[in-house]
Amino acid sequence: MSVKDQIAQLLETHFGEYVSGSQAAQQLGVTRAAVWKGIQALESDGYKIEAVPNRGYKLSPDSDPISAPLIYESLGELRDIFTIDAYRSVDSTNLVLKRMAQNISQWHVAVSGTQTSGRGRMGRNFFSPADTGLYISLFLRPAMPAADAAMITSAAAVAVCNAIEECTTARPAIKWVNDVFIDGLKVCGILTEAAMDMESGSLEYAILGVGMNVYKPGGGFPPELQGIAGAILQKPSHNIRCALAASFLRNFYNIYRDLSKGSFVSEYRRRSFLIGQRIYVIKGGEKIPASAIDIDSECRLIVRYEDGRQDALSSGEVSVRPIQEERQ
Repeated sequence: MSVKDQIAQLLETHFGEYVSGSQAAQQLGVTRAAVWKGIQALESDGYKIEAVPNRGYKLSPDSDPISAPLIYESLGELRDIFTIDAYRSVDSTNLVLKRMAQNISQWHVAVSGTQTSGRGRMGRNFFSPADTGLYISLFLRPAMPAADAAMITSAAAVAVCNAIEECTTARPAIKWVNDVFIDGLKVCGILTEAAMDMESGSLEYAILGVGMNVYKPGGGFPPELQGIAGAILQKPSHNIRCALAASFLRNFYNIYRDLSKGSFVSEYRRRSFLIGQRIYVIKGGEKIPASAIDIDSECRLIVRYEDGRQDALSSGEVSVRPIQEERQ
């Protein structure tokens, strides 16, 4: 363990208390200069550290860095399943894993507090401001046909909801197929990208990307996301992002082991807020009125159009019809 990580562990152990530089140096068997360099490195990684002359250092109550050691610690008995690379900022965690795809194994994780080129479905940008979100990508080698890749996204949505409920008091719900909402606002988007083995027709690998808005960014969300995007928490909380990351990984791992059985589908259906809603099915820029009837065993959305036809959607985009339109 590096000196930096040892200092982080020491400050966590004494959370709420000051640890003097001499105390840290003596306990870790390093020089005071090494302690100071470690403190600076931690601050560069996003740790908020209060320093007071003649008292020492302590973690700020709202210190919430992205830290691989903290995630490992929260994984408990599953810590040896995952390999985790943590970053302060990347272009995209999905792109990080895509560039590494030939050299990594299943359950390799890239996690960051910022994305400069975050990506969503249909080529959209994913707003990923500094130090208020959690952006996590997971490398998988699924033994399944490419057509079944949507089940990975659906399983991830359930895992995100479980993680949010384990770590906070919020009550999330799922908007088919890949968005998680709290109080009517989107707090999480999920993007699964896959490479196909052309000979077998199965997946060579899949990269599951999850972006959570943990806090509102300073200055709020940009105008185009006002009334659409929300946050899981209203104010910073100590180490919540690492706790969310670990909880998501645990929950997804447990679901994924039995993915082919589809046992998670009933929970996905229970958490859906679309079922029973009047919606628009969006195809080629056209908004087609329909009703969301159900979600089937393959996580397809069952819709009924106004002419009585029914369809099972395995991909695409839908939106809930505004109440004022329903009253016209």
